[in-house]
Amino acid sequence: MSDFQIVVLWSDILVWLLLAAGVGLGVLISRSPPLLAAWRRVGASRPGMASATVLLAFVLVGLLDSLHYRPALAGQPGEQTQYAIEVLSVLDALVGPLRTENEKTYSSPLATHLHAKETTEVPGVGTVREFPRLKFGGVHLDDPAQRGGDVAMTALRAVGLAALVWLALTALVAARCGGWAAVWRGRTRFAWNAVLATLGAMLLVLLPVFLLAGDYHVFGTDKVGQDVLYQILKSVRTALIIGLVTTLVMLPLAVVLGIVAGYFRGWVDDLIQYLYTVLNSIPGVLLIAAAVLMMQVVIDTHPEWFATAAERADLRLLALCFILGITSWTGLCRLLRGETLKLRELEYIQAAQAFGVSNWRIILRHILPNLMHIVIIALVMDFSGLVLAEAVLSYVGIGVDPTMTSFGTMINNARMELGREPVVWWSLAAAFSAMFILVLAANLFADAVRDAFDPRAA
Repeated sequence: MSDFQIVVLWSDILVWLLLAAGVGLGVLISRSPPLLAAWRRVGASRPGMASATVLLAFVLVGLLDSLHYRPALAGQPGEQTQYAIEVLSVLDALVGPLRTENEKTYSSPLATHLHAKETTEVPGVGTVREFPRLKFGGVHLDDPAQRGGDVAMTALRAVGLAALVWLALTALVAARCGGWAAVWRGRTRFAWNAVLATLGAMLLVLLPVFLLAGDYHVFGTDKVGQDVLYQILKSVRTALIIGLVTTLVMLPLAVVLGIVAGYFRGWVDDLIQYLYTVLNSIPGVLLIAAAVLMMQVVIDTHPEWFATAAERADLRLLALCFILGITSWTGLCRLLRGETLKLRELEYIQAAQAFGVSNWRIILRHILPNLMHIVIIALVMDFSGLVLAEAVLSYVGIGVDPTMTSFGTMINNARMELGREPVVWWSLAAAFSAMFILVLAANLFADAVRDAFDPRAA
């Protein structure tokens, strides 16, 4: 008898294939001196490595949330094992209390009582209006007035633990890189000082948050009493899939069509220009809305395709990724076409043509490498834009499935909360802050990669 049943979603397969492709790309880079030199310049960039450290934290959360299973239900000995309908992930198992300890409704960050007053019956007093005590938040306190001291002590212990962990990591790095002075003065080939400084800041923030999360709702709860911190963690995987899978869908179209149009010109260029001009003439939101609604009709008319609600939501997520990818390649294609038109007129390209080098060999050996800095910066910028686009689409009701947690659905659910009295601000603030950090880190990393790969900056 197994305690769980492994569930493999299509998006999980794509996530782990992307990880395997990243490892393979790393091996290829290690065997190519020019690429290795460029990535070493990325590694020497302090802003680039600081942002990469933040991105790795998001990626780790996304990977933990991409290992799914269905827990076994309790039954009598000898009976066939039955599994729960709900699909969980390793992340859910690690942050179990955040998922299961739900309150009745709204509660503010680190609160011990609900956000709104309710009518209750008090023996010997009668009917009174008061703020009811939370079922889980601060329940370990005998007196809610002790909350301030308890939060301060827990945060202080977390800061001490963060300092110990950071000192241990710093000592390990210093021992391998020639001492403390070499690390902190930037004398190492890799920007260890930026990585360690970023890790220190992250530890100082995250360790107190997660230690306090065992006893409080650090970021408060939403309308149905679910912990907002848990929603933030679950939204990370959705944002990464929207950004990465959509980017991979648009990349082949944009690169191939853009280079072909700029290099061969003539009727090929006219045809490709006509194609992306027509696509751009259709309002993007309307095109995406029509495609998503058509896909939703297909999903609704074939319920037998899905064993769980998670599989249904996963298919809609992938459909949204492909729809966004098919409709968002035109900008990069136009950019690559213009740059290719300029490159093909350079002397070394014309010399290669005069010596009879084939067109595709020229494209692969000379055109494409000189466009990679544009491709990389455009892709990372598009990643940021796609994360934001998902929020907008979910806000208007054509984004991810309503049962799937994302930054967009959190913002959509929070829009009515701003009109309440008193205002419920923490769901929107938490979603905005997490999305802002993710997008900012991606943009800073893109700048570092662009600077390292741009041949004109060498």
